[in-house]
Amino acid sequence: MSEARVGLVIEDDQDIRELVRVVLSQAGFDVHVASTGSAGVTSARELNPDVITLDLGLPDIDGFEVARQIRKSSDAYIIMLTARAEELDTLMGLEAGGDDYLTKPFRPRELRARVEAMMRRPRASSESKSVPEEVDPEVSHNGLAVSAGSRTAVLNGAELKLTRTEFDLLLALLETGRIVRTKADLARRLRNEPYDVGSYVSDADERAVEVHMGNLRKKLGDSIQAPRWLETVRGVGYRLAPPSSN
Repeated sequence: MSEARVGLVIEDDQDIRELVRVVLSQAGFDVHVASTGSAGVTSARELNPDVITLDLGLPDIDGFEVARQIRKSSDAYIIMLTARAEELDTLMGLEAGGDDYLTKPFRPRELRARVEAMMRRPRASSESKSVPEEVDPEVSHNGLAVSAGSRTAVLNGAELKLTRTEFDLLLALLETGRIVRTKADLARRLRNEPYDVGSYVSDADERAVEVHMGNLRKKLGDSIQAPRWLETVRGVGYRLAPPSSN
């Protein structure tokens, strides 16, 4: 019997904390809560949760810094919860290591749907890293080696520290090569929806993809002007850069 999935709620508002706890519990998570940023960072380190909901307006450490500290030791999915609808706050949260966000007040059904979509995506683990090479083929492109099974990306002999969202975006581009993937298509990929599903994708969802791609490009050390891996197709989306002759 598999172990229960672990959820962590970092929220100082008692009513919202209880609401999120109930939503995650109903989704089958063993839920733990923290009312401060420092307690949340400690809990994330000790519990190794699968998903974390993180309030940006915490009393001791702001949510941006909490996310940065959690990312040092955890690959949990992080959903930012914020009462502030400004785009800058959203972008800062994603750049700090968040995977998704919801603006308060939010519908419990939407939170659960987003969490369940995330959990359908693979997670790196010690089990996946032991998959035999013959069933875990490696894809290489311009010196970058990516393994879907072990969810690793190695560049110049060093493994890149990618969030799960960044890895999923990189893998999506590797899968389709020079075919352009629109921002909407990539947003649906992050929701684990099929390529051809016509579900609604908001401007904010597409902007989130842009931020994640920017973070991925920084970690690769890639250039927008002369890309080696990630090529932007202006006004449309992204595709893999051409193979290098080097």
